Amino acid sequence: MIIFITGGAKNGKSTLAQNLSVQLAQGGPHYYVATMIPSDEEDRQRIRLHLEDREGLGFETLECGRNLMSCLEHADPNGTFLLDSTTALLMNELFPDPVSCDMDLDAPRRCKEAVLAFAGTVRNLVVVSDYIYSDAERYDQVTETYRRGLASIDRALAALSDTVLELSAGNIIVHKGGLPQ
Repeated sequence: MIIFITGGAKNGKSTLAQNLSVQLAQGGPHYYVATMIPSDEEDRQRIRLHLEDREGLGFETLECGRNLMSCLEHADPNGTFLLDSTTALLMNELFPDPVSCDMDLDAPRRCKEAVLAFAGTVRNLVVVSDYIYSDAERYDQVTETYRRGLASIDRALAALSDTVLELSAGNIIVHKGGLPQ
């Protein structure tokens, strides 16, 4: 089963994804694929909060900021995977060297292919993404490349997913499928 969760920042997506992952795992192995590569204290604090939030839920954490398929070297593909998030994964791939700020323009395509391949390889997958591309604002080329890349990944995931959920102001909106019973 594939569940795709999108919505605004700090809206409860990760907590919902954790709960759904534990439910899908049915006591079997379940993995938290952590994609954020921290760059400052705010990022490190966010990671600490995520670790605290999933404490006691039985997740094995797989740090995988780039090259998503590599995390399967350390995990059972028959398990349940929580990928949090495509937003960070794409950022890491788009800017492989944050110091130089050189952008890898092929990253959105590669990232989408990797996420779809990953989804086709594992038994259960819950994916979290941030809904950052809905406004009418025009941004610089770098930001637009990122937003369009993320939108492309999210559209492909939504098409492939059994369930598509949006969190808005803490409310779950079901766009496709339904919540697992």
